[in-house]
Amino acid sequence: MSQFSVPAEFSIAESEDCTDIVFRIAEREPDKVMFRRKAAQEWLPVTASDAAAQITAIAKGLIAAGVAPGDRVALLSRTRLEWNLIDFAIWAAGAITVPIYDSSSGPQIEWIMRDSGATTIVVEDDGHREIVDGIDGLGPVSVLQIDVTDGEGAIAHLTKTGAEIHDDEVVKRRAAVRSADAATLIYTSGTTGRPKGCELTHANLLSEVRGVLASSMSSLLGPDKRLLMFLPLAHVLARAITLVAIEAGVEVGHHADTRTLVGEFASFRPSVILSVPRVFEKVYNTARQSAHDDGKGKIFDAAANVAIDYSAAEERGSVGLVLKVKHALFDRLVYGKLRAALGGQCEAAISGGAPLGSRLGHFFRGIGVPVFEGYGLTETTAAFSVNTPGAVKVGSVGKPLPGNSVRIADDGEVMLSGGVVFGEYWQNPDATAAAVEDGWFHTGDLGTLDSDGFLTITGRKKELIVTAGGKNVSPAGLEDVIRANALVSQAVVIGDAKPFIAALVTIDPEAFPAWKERNGKPADATVGDLADDADLRAEVASAVESANQTVSHAEAIKKFRILADDFTEETGEMTPTLKVKRNVVVDKFSGDIDAIYAK
Repeated sequence: MSQFSVPAEFSIAESEDCTDIVFRIAEREPDKVMFRRKAAQEWLPVTASDAAAQITAIAKGLIAAGVAPGDRVALLSRTRLEWNLIDFAIWAAGAITVPIYDSSSGPQIEWIMRDSGATTIVVEDDGHREIVDGIDGLGPVSVLQIDVTDGEGAIAHLTKTGAEIHDDEVVKRRAAVRSADAATLIYTSGTTGRPKGCELTHANLLSEVRGVLASSMSSLLGPDKRLLMFLPLAHVLARAITLVAIEAGVEVGHHADTRTLVGEFASFRPSVILSVPRVFEKVYNTARQSAHDDGKGKIFDAAANVAIDYSAAEERGSVGLVLKVKHALFDRLVYGKLRAALGGQCEAAISGGAPLGSRLGHFFRGIGVPVFEGYGLTETTAAFSVNTPGAVKVGSVGKPLPGNSVRIADDGEVMLSGGVVFGEYWQNPDATAAAVEDGWFHTGDLGTLDSDGFLTITGRKKELIVTAGGKNVSPAGLEDVIRANALVSQAVVIGDAKPFIAALVTIDPEAFPAWKERNGKPADATVGDLADDADLRAEVASAVESANQTVSHAEAIKKFRILADDFTEETGEMTPTLKVKRNVVVDKFSGDIDAIYAK
């Protein structure tokens, strides 16, 4: 058993809570730009004093509406400025925020509302209101709506109804909150089983904020820096990093539609980007596909290889002259254009939520936008460990944040303890007892720890495949390489208790039309129509072969099957944070799996 700890260089007072982040800045620097709000084509400033005043007004409205200290208030909305303002206001009223993904279905919303016992829910629009109103027997729950066609929305309504409440009542509510009190119940995305309410305290969130800023990551965060938040704020990573950014003085903007991100990058010009690996994969694959479509594929591929080699050489501490010259050439031809697509000011990116893989890590660092990969779960208040400018090993997930410890059990499981680690699941002592033992959280992830304290995640215990021949295979590495192909959207490696390893592969619907045109296929042909097409199978086979080169013969994929449709959140195979629900895929495509092993 190996273990590594990083001591805390900070403390959290019993009287502190997360609202202090905003109100202390407002008192110290009232004119400091805290947020940027998009209006028409401009990003208008929202100062710290403006934000504090709006949060106070919303909190007074919640108090007037009967929200009591300790009440749970659900928040169902896309990423937007109002999300953060309402979140802070719920805390300022002494209540507990229960975030819900805006893409959640009626049954998912119903479960969270019932399990949390939320007395109030803030929804974004008519569509969300209709879903909530359609839940039978929810009880006396107050529903507030941010956007309305006629009349006043939730912000204006709460501001008006709370006008008679004195500001001192909010001050009193805030003063009564302890750092050990619950700040939020975040329901796990549920790749398996029914979601559990993970209870995070104000101390957990403040430990995350101070731990990040006590690391060398703070060099990327500070005044005159900008962060465009586009991940769902219901996700713990997006919410926690937003708190980090505010505390550090970073100007935060919001954008909810990832389909129009490139345009927003150009107008907002972020200095740092927070995202999940799937978005970085899409950026790489889209750029590569575009280059190939324009007849510049060989140049792009050569540039990508040089970027990866250059980054790897930098990590080894020795970059040869020839490699330097090639890198400088491709910087003018290719890398500069990629950086421009990110707004031209992006100094770095942070990746979390799933494994990034060393291939993408080296590529982005090689083009001049280092991606600092971290690791954490809802139960660890987002990042537990992270690579930082002062301590990075591509392919690892970095060292623990200050105030935390990691231990690798004898069976390879990663166990965590420290200030960011949660205390319990909401009203679920059995689940808590199964996950936390003697203060150590059993993550269910497999990993290794090197002598410098860098953690590397190698897979999930529950996802570990044991073939009929007794070979243990972790699917994550194979899947990462297969997804590197621009035509591939998702790959799920299978083979548990089977005679050999196989894979289910889906095709990227955005890349598919151009591939058909290049290969002379009918424009109206679907993936299902071409699932057995020799050219399509050859393309996927090349991706599978690349993956097989990274493992032994016994671990290699022997067969694959192309599925007719891509995985989506709407059809149930993906979580809101773009992770594959492996158990759903195996169950839903059991017929395809049987067909692989029947031949």
